[in-house]
Amino acid sequence: LGWKFYDADDYHPLENKKKMEAGIPLNDEDRIPWLCTLHGILRREDTSRQDTILACSALKKMYRCVLISGASAIESNQPEQPGENPALKILFVHLDGPMDIIAGRLEKRRGHFMPLELLKSQFDTLEPPSAPENFITVSLEKSLTEIVLEIESAILQG
Repeated sequence: LGWKFYDADDYHPLENKKKMEAGIPLNDEDRIPWLCTLHGILRREDTSRQDTILACSALKKMYRCVLISGASAIESNQPEQPGENPALKILFVHLDGPMDIIAGRLEKRRGHFMPLELLKSQFDTLEPPSAPENFITVSLEKSLTEIVLEIESAILQG
């Protein structure tokens, strides 16, 4: 697509990485500043009219609202922000699959700070997207090529 790509894991503060390395799940207080940083990146790219893909585990609806609207979404839990900074238009791609498939993929990662032991806590925290959120769900049981084509198709369809 020629879009700019960001991996949200690259923006976790050192404290978050150390916590995860120690096998301690992140909580809302750990994640909100990180999500606000990511919102800032998305806002900057949107302002410069740069299409962007962000790989991010936005597990809760509130987290997705922060990505759309920034810190103002925390109080309202709604992706709306009046005035100069309207809500960003984001298509969320929910990569859905059984824990064993995801665990198998995590086991193959090398040099990443999140250990396999934290996967269950992520499933426990997960609030899958639902209407009226702007999202698609893509099965991780498909091949990588099929996954990419399905996401590209959804993006190109607007």
